[in-house]
Amino acid sequence: MADSNFDVIVIGAGPGGYVTAIRAAQLGLKTAVVEREHLGGICLNWGCIPTKALLRSAEVYRNMNHAKAYGLSCEKPSFDIDAVIERSRGVSKQLSGGVGHLLKKNKVTVINGEAKFDGPKKIVVTGKDAGTYTAKSYIIATGARARSLPGLEADGKVVWDYKKAMTPDKMPKSLVVVGSGAIGIEFASFYHTMGADVTVVEIMPRIMPVEDKEVAALAQKMMTKDGMKILTEAKVANLKRNADNVVVTVETKDGKKQELTVDRVISAVGVIGNTENLGLETTKVKVDRNVIGTDDYSATAEPGIYAIGDVAGPPMLAHKAEHEGVICVEKIAGVKGVHPLDPRKIPGCTYCHPQVASVGLTEAKAKEAGYEVKVGKFPFIGNGKAVALGEAEGLVKTVFDAKTGELLGAHMVGTEVTELIQGFVVAMGLETTEEDLMHTVFPHPTLSEMMHELVLDAYGRAIHF
Repeated sequence: MADSNFDVIVIGAGPGGYVTAIRAAQLGLKTAVVEREHLGGICLNWGCIPTKALLRSAEVYRNMNHAKAYGLSCEKPSFDIDAVIERSRGVSKQLSGGVGHLLKKNKVTVINGEAKFDGPKKIVVTGKDAGTYTAKSYIIATGARARSLPGLEADGKVVWDYKKAMTPDKMPKSLVVVGSGAIGIEFASFYHTMGADVTVVEIMPRIMPVEDKEVAALAQKMMTKDGMKILTEAKVANLKRNADNVVVTVETKDGKKQELTVDRVISAVGVIGNTENLGLETTKVKVDRNVIGTDDYSATAEPGIYAIGDVAGPPMLAHKAEHEGVICVEKIAGVKGVHPLDPRKIPGCTYCHPQVASVGLTEAKAKEAGYEVKVGKFPFIGNGKAVALGEAEGLVKTVFDAKTGELLGAHMVGTEVTELIQGFVVAMGLETTEEDLMHTVFPHPTLSEMMHELVLDAYGRAIHF
């Protein structure tokens, strides 16, 4: 390449990396981004986006199977799993190409290859654009990969990781999903909706352990009512891999064991940061259990080297990586008024059926932190739009500081809550109080009216339930 010296080099072109690179270029910094595989990273190519495309297909298929409830006729709905996958891959390809266009538009140099530090002042890239490159600042945005537990290693045949689960060679009739975090429960939801006999195995007392206890419990109740099998406080004690099936031995907390013979197993036991093979040992950057240590502005222990996103620790979310990167590069550029990202104001969304979304403190965490709380709740059954949609199961919940009226958290389960949650994210960002929300006019009929009602409920003033 003609250019080898830059103001900023971003290592990794996932959501955090490419957004950071674009913002750096907007600020007038000569910027490059190094990517070893595909623009958009795991999120666009093998994570957030293609899984949502799969889940959309499942949602349409679910609605087809319930057409009669809406006075419609849809005889013997069916699907072509190859076509479902092809659509998902097409969506990813389109968006990955869009990232390339955005980088070019903003005059960001794309270096194709794998980067490794050779001391703190330069990187060596192997691959298509091999060479030595230097920059005043380096931002590590290498993301994360699926965690692998001993005995649960994916083989691409009968035990799948997330990549294989998105591109199956055939539709399994039965499967076990190990882990009920966002990745596991979304795959469980997809395959269950498409007709597979699904069992979820979760070692914690409930699914989606990071969510509010009440919301997670209702989600679990709705899923089991729909026919999904969920085993909590349980672990996979043994896997026997056969040519075209797996015998899974599940052990519960009390020591009881049961054997499940299924077509496939999906291992979804979390992710770990990609910190290996970066040459960080030639720098002062500190790494602990695949997490790079950083300060509030993403600076590492080595001056001039920064880390953002999954590789800098939880929450491991694309939108967190994007905002971290923007804050980091604005701090580097000397933009005035830059302040650290508040982790309590980062929303989390799980796109299973039913959807789950949250932001801020759960009721339990708020009490643990010493707050006296006021809790508001409102069920979907009390909302006219939810009833009209035929989606009357669900719950929205808020947690307020009883003394100040500060909104501490919001937690939801039900249709389209991944869109509703942003209202509370904005409210928390603006330091909105309960009084502000009470006097906000919500359009009727909408699902968002529940956000009004549950605030009223926290103060004994709910109207519709």
